[in-house]
Amino acid sequence: MKDERIVSQLKKQNEKGLYAVIDEYGGLIKAIIRKYLYQLEHVQDECMDDILMSIWLNIDGYDARKNPLKNWIAGIAKYKAIDYLRKYQKYLDQLEIKEEMVGSTNADIDVDGWSSRTEKLLSHLKKEDQLLFLDHYAKQKSIEELAMEREVEKSVIYNRLSRGRKKLRTIYKEKFSEF
Repeated sequence: MKDERIVSQLKKQNEKGLYAVIDEYGGLIKAIIRKYLYQLEHVQDECMDDILMSIWLNIDGYDARKNPLKNWIAGIAKYKAIDYLRKYQKYLDQLEIKEEMVGSTNADIDVDGWSSRTEKLLSHLKKEDQLLFLDHYAKQKSIEELAMEREVEKSVIYNRLSRGRKKLRTIYKEKFSEF
C-alpha cells in the first residue's frame, strides 16, 4: 500500500513522493552505492542525486506487476553506480599506479625516491617511457610541460602514459608475486 502511494505521488510529480522514496529506500540506495563506489567517496552523493533524478524521471516505466518498487529502485541504483564506476575507472587506475610508485616503507625507497618494486615494474618499459613516468608521477610535471619539453603534442604524452599504465597494470597483475 505504501509503495502505491509513493508511485502515485511520483507520477503526479509531487516532491513528497521523492521524500518518501528517500525515507523508505534511502538506506538501500546508499548501501548499493557504497558497494560499488567504496573507493570513490567523493562521487557517492552525486550518484545518489542521479539515482533519485532517474527515479523521478522514469517512474512511468515502473510496472508493479513485474516487480516490487524496492527491486525496481535497487536496479536503478545498481546500474547508476556501475555507470559511475565505469566513468571514474580511469581515475582509479591512475591512483593505483601512483600508489604503487610511492612504495610501502622507507626501507623500500632508494636514492631516487622510487621503490624497488616500482623500479622492477618500470624496467619493463622503454627507457624513454620510464623517464616520462618519472617526470610525470614523481616530479609532478604537467602534461603541458612534458609536451613542451619533448616538443610533441599533448595527445602523444597522454597516449604514452596511458599505454604505459596499461602495460604496467598487466605486468603488475601477472607478476606481482615476483616483486
